[in-house]
Amino acid sequence: MSASSPPEPSPTTNRVIRKVAILFAGGPAPAANAVISTAAASFLRNGIEVVGILHGYSHLVEFGPDHPMQEGRDVLTITNRTLRRTRNSRGILIGTARTNPGKSVNSPADLADPAKTAPLKTIHDALSSLNVDALVSIGGDDTLKTANKFQKFQRYLPADARRIAVVHVPKTIDNDYSGIDFTFGYFTAVDTLAREILNLLADAEATRCYYLVETMGRSAGWLAYGAAIAGEASLVLSVEDIVGKYRAEETYEDPKTGETKTRPVMNINEVVKWVVAAMRTRDRDGKPFGVIVLAEGLAELLPSEMLKGISRDDHGHISISQVNLGKTFAKLVANEYRNQTGKDRKVNGLQLGYEARCAQPHAFDVMLGSQLGVGAYRALVERGLDGVMVSVSGQLDLTYVDFDKLVDPETLVTKVRFIEKDSDFQKLARFLETQVQY
Repeated sequence: MSASSPPEPSPTTNRVIRKVAILFAGGPAPAANAVISTAAASFLRNGIEVVGILHGYSHLVEFGPDHPMQEGRDVLTITNRTLRRTRNSRGILIGTARTNPGKSVNSPADLADPAKTAPLKTIHDALSSLNVDALVSIGGDDTLKTANKFQKFQRYLPADARRIAVVHVPKTIDNDYSGIDFTFGYFTAVDTLAREILNLLADAEATRCYYLVETMGRSAGWLAYGAAIAGEASLVLSVEDIVGKYRAEETYEDPKTGETKTRPVMNINEVVKWVVAAMRTRDRDGKPFGVIVLAEGLAELLPSEMLKGISRDDHGHISISQVNLGKTFAKLVANEYRNQTGKDRKVNGLQLGYEARCAQPHAFDVMLGSQLGVGAYRALVERGLDGVMVSVSGQLDLTYVDFDKLVDPETLVTKVRFIEKDSDFQKLARFLETQVQY
C-alpha cells in the first residue's frame, strides 16, 4: 500500500485505523527513538496519521475545556520529515514523564468506579479529541500496568463510545520484563556502565582503594550483574541475593488500614560482612583494591528507620536518588573492615546509571528497537490485535503477548522477571567475581 492510499480494515477485525498516537513514559532508554521512528514510519507508509503524545501522560491528564490538546505543547504531529535520521539518535523524540493516571485502580472492581477511573476517562477523552484509533504505549512495567488498565477501562464505556486499541512496547534498561528475553537499551546501558566500572577499577588499583558503585535496577539485578560481568567488578549484589542469613523481616503499621504487617528487609550486618569478606580475600591475594556493584533496588529492602523522609513517586516507588545507597554502604563497609583488620581502607560510594539512559545506542539495540516498533504496526494493522505487548524471540522474530499473561488479574500489578537462583547467568557472575573465603 502506498502512503497516499486510504487505510483498509484489518484482515482479522473490522477495525479501521486512520490515526495512531505514540506515547513514551518512565525513564529514558537507549534506542527509544528507534522504536518511535520505525513505528511511526510504518504507519505513515501505509497512509495512517501519527501523533506523538508529549511527555507521557502528563499533558493528557490535564485535558478539559480549558486545556484542549495543543500542537507543540501537548502533541506533535509526526511526519516523514520529523523522522529524518532519528533511528540512531539519543534521547526521546516525544519526551517522557512518570505521571500515573491509573494509580487509584488497584483491582478489577475499581475499573467500574467512576471516581477511581476519572483520570483514565480524561485520557480517553483527550485521545478521542485527537480522533485517535489506537495507542502505542512504550515504557516499563509501570507503563504496561497503565496500558492494561486503560485498555480494560474501555469495556465500561457506553456502547457508542470510541474504542481505542492499545499495544505496548516493553522498555527498561533494567531488563526485568516478563514476556521478552532482552529489552531495548539494556546492552547499551550495560556497556556504558561497564566502561565506567573499568575506569574506576584502574583508579582503585592505582590508589589502593575501593569503589562501592550503585547501579540502576530497581526490582531485579540484570543491569547490575551485566555491568559487573562486563566491567570485571570484584563483587555484585542485588535483590535476588538477599536470601538466607542476608534476609530478615520487620513489622510495621499500614498507614491506610492501621494493621500490623511484615515486610522483608536486608540483614545489613551480614551483607556488610559479605562485602568485607571479599575485600579481605582480595587482600590475601595481593589485590587491596576493587569495585563492588550494588543494584539500586536494594534500597527498597532497607529498614524503615533508614527510609524516613524519603519521598515516593506516583507508582509508589521510593526516590532512590535520595537514599544514596552507595555512600551509605561505603561508610558501613569501611567501619566493618577497620573492626575486623584494625586497618583503614578507603571506600568511596558512587551512583551510576543516569548517564546510561540516553547513551548512543548500540547496533543491537537499534535493531531490536526497530523490530519492536515495526511490531507495533503489525500488531494493530496486520493482525488487528488489542491488549498485547510486542515481543521478539529467536532471531528477532515478532511475537505478541496478551496483557493478561503479564499482569496479575487480581492486583493489576505487572509480574517482574528476576534473575533465577543458580541460573547459568547468576553462576557466570559468581564465577568471575572474587571467590570469597569465609
